[in-house]
Amino acid sequence: MASDPYGELGVTRAASADDLRKAFRKLAKQYHPDTNPGDAAAEEKFKRVSAAFDIVGDPEKRAKYDRGEIDADGRQQGFSGFESGPFGGAGRGGRGGAGGGAGMGAEFESMDINDILGQMFGSRAGGARRGYTPPPPKGQNVRGRVEIDLEDAILGAKKRIAFADGRVVDVTVPKGAVDGQTLRLKGQGEPAAGGAGDALIEIAIRPHAVYRRDGDLLVMDLPISVPDAVLGGKVTAPTPDGPVSITVPKGSNTGQTLRLKARGLPDARGKRGDLMARLVVTLPDRPDPELERFAELWRRDRPYTPKRR
Repeated sequence: MASDPYGELGVTRAASADDLRKAFRKLAKQYHPDTNPGDAAAEEKFKRVSAAFDIVGDPEKRAKYDRGEIDADGRQQGFSGFESGPFGGAGRGGRGGAGGGAGMGAEFESMDINDILGQMFGSRAGGARRGYTPPPPKGQNVRGRVEIDLEDAILGAKKRIAFADGRVVDVTVPKGAVDGQTLRLKGQGEPAAGGAGDALIEIAIRPHAVYRRDGDLLVMDLPISVPDAVLGGKVTAPTPDGPVSITVPKGSNTGQTLRLKARGLPDARGKRGDLMARLVVTLPDRPDPELERFAELWRRDRPYTPKRR
């Protein structure tokens, strides 16, 4: 025996005709085999929902079910009415009787379950109740991989990828792409009678010589000279958008960080974050004699022990 039609549709017995119709439309669209190809559980749920609406979506059947004259499968339950009796009376279950459901809404009287399904899924949708013929299957998805530079991930880029079967596909890398992200290209997979599958492209970001990701931040080391560290000054710093001039504060030291506004990684909305530049005080490759003499005097006259940072 089928379950309670009202429970199957997720409504109460007091639901109006419009509430029943809305509930059925929602569930039929969610579980229709066209929406869930190959899903046996969804198809079974769709059949139960359709059978439930076949009972309570028809005013006459609903009235009979509510009075206990038929069960959830539509089978007769005893002889509580006389609609088909030998005396020819309409009985209390007929359309003309007081319990016949005439007041449930005139617009619902002529509604057919196949009409509703046909509106949502086309003419073949109603056939699910008489034996469903699934659509031809779609083609298989294919997978690929594209390597990009960090600048491409930050600013976006166009890339081209070739598959083993000789096809070439253009890939649009979105701004803010992350390593391991998969892009889905609709209809770029294996062809088939039911339509081509999709191409799933994994993004791999190459290691960068200057920048690195630290969570949501973009960071880099910025070498500065001893005079710029001691006296302060303007230095040129690389960014993904090109070099910029920044000010190093007087008395800077290795490990201090300068923030370059809107030069970092985009967030989910495309807004650029900041680039964090970690200062690294750097000696020249070949210190000249004058610098060496200065260091000797400094060590002799002003000895100090650097603090651990």
